[in-house]
Amino acid sequence: MLAAISFCHLLNDMMQSVIPAVYPILKETYRLNFRQIGLITLTVQLTASLLQPFVGIYTDHRPTPYSLPVGMGFTLAGLLFLSTAPSFGMILLAVALVGVGSSVFHPESSRVARLASGGQHGLAQSLFQVGGNAGSSLGPLLAALVVLPGGQRTIAWFSVAALVAIVVLTRVGAWYKGHGAVRAKAAAAALDSRPTQLSRRKVGVALAVLMALVFSKYFYLASLTSYYTFFLMSRFHLPVRSAQIHLFIFLGAVAAGTFIGGPVGDRIGRKYVIWCSILGILPFTLALPYANLFWTTVLSVVIGLVLASAFSAIIVFAHDLVPGRIGAISGLFFGLAFGMAGIGAAVMGWLADATSIAFVYRVCSFLPAIGVLTVFLPNLESGYKRVRG
Repeated sequence: MLAAISFCHLLNDMMQSVIPAVYPILKETYRLNFRQIGLITLTVQLTASLLQPFVGIYTDHRPTPYSLPVGMGFTLAGLLFLSTAPSFGMILLAVALVGVGSSVFHPESSRVARLASGGQHGLAQSLFQVGGNAGSSLGPLLAALVVLPGGQRTIAWFSVAALVAIVVLTRVGAWYKGHGAVRAKAAAAALDSRPTQLSRRKVGVALAVLMALVFSKYFYLASLTSYYTFFLMSRFHLPVRSAQIHLFIFLGAVAAGTFIGGPVGDRIGRKYVIWCSILGILPFTLALPYANLFWTTVLSVVIGLVLASAFSAIIVFAHDLVPGRIGAISGLFFGLAFGMAGIGAAVMGWLADATSIAFVYRVCSFLPAIGVLTVFLPNLESGYKRVRG
């Protein structure tokens, strides 16, 4: 089940990452400015974020196994619309459908990953998320190989991935209906009765800190995923295909970092992983806007590798803070991540139009300093006895 849900996460995020990968084509075809590029990202990320907490809260009380293939159907429709969109308004509608599909997918699939974890929650979240990050890195590469030569209409070929995901998720839904839902109720009952030494106020402060860290991580990542190709083309005069390959390298590093963060957090503690991954990249982000092409590539790989290791640790840390609310917490944090990325892209698009892409990267380089807030997180390993299973 872990392999199946991770594979579907790969397909889901690969299809979603095609959208920013084809921005140069959309910009030229529809004569878009950076504000409109940012609005496209804002649309897909907000629709991918606003519904997630509500989906999670609903499924905490009423598990819905077959919501996963239904959600993927929205993504299928969005890709088909995007491949034939006649106007900017239709582009926004198409990417909104892709975002809705993502908002349905993430809370329930995160729950399936935890149920299939065998108690190794960090490892399970990493395996689940590394599928998504691997898909995000494949999107630009496939776009460079398929969409650039063939044009906007070839985006429709990615709908084949949505059909494959629907088939696999239907099988996952059958497993969840027969076994997972029962295990979910038993686990929720056990976790709800678990004693904890943390007061509601401390839990609230810890969740607020985690949300600030997610803001820092995804606001900065938005500057790379949405505008990295434009930055490379503007600063180093790279062609589109070469810039997209650099984006693929960066997103590949993000995928590797995601896999590392979970098991390392299981072993040494998630708070230490959060410390190192957020605040630890500050020197590298400060250097990136001033580096040559070689060191820009190196620094982007280091940033992607280290920064990505945080999210698995943050998610499992939040699960442990609020036991028995896997869907709601997963929906909240995945939704916050997508929402921050969307808002960040829109703000930075406006700022890029008003100034330059290079200025945007100089401003965003200070965002990892927010990682200092990690000092306010409790030490959960010593706060209560952790429950496996």
